[in-house]
Amino acid sequence: MARGRKAAVTALDGALTVAPNPPAWLPAHAKAEWRRVLPQLVADHKIAAHELGTVEAYCLAVSSMREAQAIVAKDGQTYVSPTGELKRHPATTLVKEAVEASRRLAAELGLTPASRTKNKGGAAIDDDDDALSSI
Repeated sequence: MARGRKAAVTALDGALTVAPNPPAWLPAHAKAEWRRVLPQLVADHKIAAHELGTVEAYCLAVSSMREAQAIVAKDGQTYVSPTGELKRHPATTLVKEAVEASRRLAAELGLTPASRTKNKGGAAIDDDDDALSSI
C-alpha cells in the first residue's frame, strides 16, 4: 500500500443547489444534524445528490452517539453484574463506535477543521468557461 499525501476531496459536478429536507425515517437527533450541516454543504457546493447517503450515515451516527450517551448519563458508565463484578455499561461501546463513525464520516464530508482545508468543493456552477462543453 503506497503511503503519501491524501488526495484533496472535491465535489463532483452536479452539486445540489437547495438542501433537501431530511428523510422522514431519520430519528429526531439525526434530522437536527441534517438541518445543521446540509445547508452549509449545499451553500459551499460540496455535496451532490448521489452523496446524500453519506450525509444520512453521518447523521445516524451522531444520533446514535447522542442516544447512547443519554443512556450512559442515566445509568452510569459501569454496572454490577449478577455475579457481583463491576462491568462497563454496554452503551459505552455504542458511544465509542458512534463517535468513531461520525468522526470518519464528518472528515469525508469536509466537516472537520482538518478536512475542510482539503475539501475545496469544485462543483461547476457556470459551464460557460468549459472548453469541452460543445462536445
